[in-house]
Amino acid sequence: MGIDINHKKDRKVHRKEPVSQNVYLRLLVKLYRFLSRRTNAKFNQVILKRLFMSRQNRPAISLARIVRQMKLKQREGKTVVVVGTITDDKRIFDVPKLKVCALRLTEGARSRIIKAGGSVITFEQLAVEAPLGQNTIIMQGRRTRREANRHFGAPGLPNSHAKPFVRLRSRNHEMARGRRKSRAYKA
Repeated sequence: MGIDINHKKDRKVHRKEPVSQNVYLRLLVKLYRFLSRRTNAKFNQVILKRLFMSRQNRPAISLARIVRQMKLKQREGKTVVVVGTITDDKRIFDVPKLKVCALRLTEGARSRIIKAGGSVITFEQLAVEAPLGQNTIIMQGRRTRREANRHFGAPGLPNSHAKPFVRLRSRNHEMARGRRKSRAYKA
C-alpha cells in the first residue's frame, strides 16, 4: 500500500494573471508578457508582475511625490512609470514639465501635467518608445497609507500605537480595566 500524499499545502499563492476581467488590462498583460519573454529586460518583468496585482497592492501616488522624486539632477528628462493611479495634489503650486505613463490619472492631475507642458502616455505607447524601459523611472505609492493599516497590531499594549476600533476616544471607551490604576491594574 502506498502512502497517501497530503495535498493540503499545494496551492501556489502568486498570480499568473490578473483577477480583473478588464479587456484593456488583459491586452496590456498580453503585450508585456510578450516583451518580458522576448527581451531580457527586468523592467518588463516588473511591469508585468505589477499588472497582475490587486488594487490594494497598486496604491495611488500623488503628483507631489512624483515632483519631489524627479527633482534629482540625474532623473531629468526621464519618463515616470506608474502601474496604478496618479492623483492630483493641491499642496503643490508649480508642477514642472513631466513625461508620465500610468494606468489611470485623475482629471486634475492630467490637466496640471499637460498645462505645465508635460505629456501623458499609455503603456502601449511606452512599449513602442521604450521596449526595454530605457530612460524610465518606476514609481509606486505607499502601501501602508491605508487607514486599515493603522489598526494593525494590539491596541492597549505598552508602546503599541495601533488604533483601536472605537466610536469615541473618551474615558468611557476602552479606558477602564488595564488602563487606570483605580480599575484593577494599569498595564
